[in-house]
Amino acid sequence: MLKSLSRPAVKLVERYLPDPYIFVLLLTVIAAAAAIAVERQTPLAVLRFWGDGFWNLLAFSMQMLLVLVTGFMLASSPPIKRLLQRLAGLANNAGAAIVLVTLVSLAASWINWGFGLVVGALFAKELARQIRVDYRLLVASAYSGFIVWHGGLAGSVPLTIATDGHFAAEQIGVIGTSETIFSLFNLGIVVVLFIAMPLINRMMLPDEKDSVYIDPSLLHEEDTRRVRITRPAERLENSVTLAWLVGIPGLLFLLDHFVLRGGGLNLNVVNFLFLFLAIVLHRTPRSLLESLHEAIKGGAGIVIQFPFYAGIMAIMVQSGLAETLSGALISLASEASLPFWTFISAGIVNIFVPSGGGQWAVQAPVMLPAAEALGVDIPRVAMAVAWGDAWTNLLQPFWALPVLGIAGLKAKDIMGFCLVQLLLTGVIIAAGLTWL
Repeated sequence: MLKSLSRPAVKLVERYLPDPYIFVLLLTVIAAAAAIAVERQTPLAVLRFWGDGFWNLLAFSMQMLLVLVTGFMLASSPPIKRLLQRLAGLANNAGAAIVLVTLVSLAASWINWGFGLVVGALFAKELARQIRVDYRLLVASAYSGFIVWHGGLAGSVPLTIATDGHFAAEQIGVIGTSETIFSLFNLGIVVVLFIAMPLINRMMLPDEKDSVYIDPSLLHEEDTRRVRITRPAERLENSVTLAWLVGIPGLLFLLDHFVLRGGGLNLNVVNFLFLFLAIVLHRTPRSLLESLHEAIKGGAGIVIQFPFYAGIMAIMVQSGLAETLSGALISLASEASLPFWTFISAGIVNIFVPSGGGQWAVQAPVMLPAAEALGVDIPRVAMAVAWGDAWTNLLQPFWALPVLGIAGLKAKDIMGFCLVQLLLTGVIIAAGLTWL
């Protein structure tokens, strides 16, 4: 059944889905037109919202880019690469490859979203070198693991509200990760997705006549041989001692942060952890820098598109459009259904504001008063926003850019499969938020 469902979805998306940059331009026009039509804003006011907000997410953009870059550098370090090669050897047919890449991507994305995106894409390429399998579904399966990121260790919403001084602290206080990431309802959703997602992807595997394969020779990576050292500077570039003199103290700082000072996780801590693990595992500055150059290529889409999404977010927030949209859906909610409608509204808003932290800033002023008025658990509502954000990333091609860049595909190649994943995971997550 899923095989039959995915076939027309793939054809539909291949024909009509534009490039992610075109997608953000269209969203800009739609958001501006909606602000004028629905909120009765003047064109000049909307223009000012957009222009003034265009650079509002620069600090957050840098954090997000660092998550991607540090995750890439760690995932491409020699020990992690060798681990991926060994894991790929466990798959002996196409179906096993689909299941395996999904599980690895889910596990890596739960640890850190940037790490998961990169590990999933690199593992998909490694599997394609060893197994004859539909390359589109393989990469779509690698991306599908991203669905759990906001319920994992690097989730922006739970980490934000667990940080002292966050913008809603006076209203809800500081909420620890034991009530969000490690709550029973959130862990329950994660466990079910770990079971369901590999099965969903496996059942979408096309017949051989409908499959699209890739020549393994096209995925071959040239060996990077150590150059002969002729200058003192090259000796420093290849110095393990120099790298470890900085890398190991960085890890010791984190040990002090977690063990002696009882510190918690936030985006800066996650970036610090992955950066210094990468420094140590790459062993030499040259190896790290070569990985960095590759990582930056995958972040190109983030650099150019994030300002546009900041502009869209400014239109949505300052015009009142986000509040109107969220409020309209929340008006349908009762005490029992508020998490469900929060999840749906977050999924819709995420199409226009594909940023977990940014989306929480947009929706918290609407969701928190509604939760307090209806007597609904605040951590559950916060995680409903988080899961709504993660859910429609399967449809929003923005976060697929790093995966596609590594795999050498375009958004239209995988989004048909992602559309099926979106429909089925939406049912799972909504049920978990409502009844677990």
